[in-house]
Amino acid sequence: MRCDIEENDTHYLLSLDVPGFKKEDIEISLDDKYLVVKAEIKEAPNKNNVIRKERFFGSYTRSFYVGDFDLNCIEAGLHDGVLYISIPKACAKKCNKQIVEIK
Repeated sequence: MRCDIEENDTHYLLSLDVPGFKKEDIEISLDDKYLVVKAEIKEAPNKNNVIRKERFFGSYTRSFYVGDFDLNCIEAGLHDGVLYISIPKACAKKCNKQIVEIK
């Protein structure tokens, strides 16, 4: 997944390319001080004789170090094949939540 990271005074904004993925295919979690984005797309059943196959099906994972962080502060959205994750700078603290909901 290709990613752009922007910063302003209050937030970090991650923009990850996830073309062809639905929000149900993507999981955002915190694992040992790393924000982990996992996406998996399953191969469609082959109904015709395929002559050439170039599209990739499988799993993708990206990790970003964030330290101790409260996942309740993170917002995520999926629009036109781009996953946007907004991380406020003021939320550097530990929390029990382990998954971020994508809106």
